[in-house]
Amino acid sequence: QVQLVESGGGLVQAGDSLTLSCVVSGRTFSTLTMGWFRQAPGKEREHVAAIGSNYITYYTDSVKGRFTISRVNGKKTVYLRMNNLKPEDTAVYYCAARAGPYTPAPSFYKDWGQGTQVTVSS
Repeated sequence: QVQLVESGGGLVQAGDSLTLSCVVSGRTFSTLTMGWFRQAPGKEREHVAAIGSNYITYYTDSVKGRFTISRVNGKKTVYLRMNNLKPEDTAVYYCAARAGPYTPAPSFYKDWGQGTQVTVSS
């Protein structure tokens, strides 16, 4: 059974940085497409960033230039470095795994972590 465990969320001020981590167990991590998603209260879950098994990265427009996704296969870990955080980045952030090519659609990711809260104050 696949398990994903996120960490690194917290309360920060606008302009600050955070790094989220997601450790994966139970699958061949190196073959997975890994995604970060977020969900704010009253809103749908949205794609933030993803990284394929070939290390190609994808970002939603609102975080380009501020967020960086990376992976370390030897640690079975995917990271999301978030710089210049804004109040509109406030959400629960989830990592997810997909045994297939990149897609931004949450419904195509089979395995999910429990989420970590990121709150950005103005």
